[in-house]
Amino acid sequence: QVQLVESGGGLVQPGGSLRLSCAASGSIFSINAMGWYRQAPGKERELVARITSGGSPNYADSVKGRFTISGDNAKNTAYLQMNSLKPEDTAVYYCNAGIYYSGSYGDVWGRGTQVTVSS
Repeated sequence: QVQLVESGGGLVQPGGSLRLSCAASGSIFSINAMGWYRQAPGKERELVARITSGGSPNYADSVKGRFTISGDNAKNTAYLQMNSLKPEDTAVYYCNAGIYYSGSYGDVWGRGTQVTVSS
């Protein structure tokens, strides 16, 4: 069984920073890519940032220049550094990864971590 566990969410004032972590565990052979999505109340889940195993990132236009995604292949972990946070960044942030394990391939999701940006 493979699972993703997110950490690092919380309450922060506008202009502040948070760092999210996503650790994959289980019988992992390799990870194709890892990404962060978010879902605000009443809105659809949207891609925030994604990084391939080769280290190529891509970002939603709304977070470019403020968020940075990185990965540690040895630890099967991805990070999302979020700076200059805005109230509109408030959402549940979910980690997602395409993982090869036990002879199968799966699109795996974490349970999410709440990020609230408010004064």
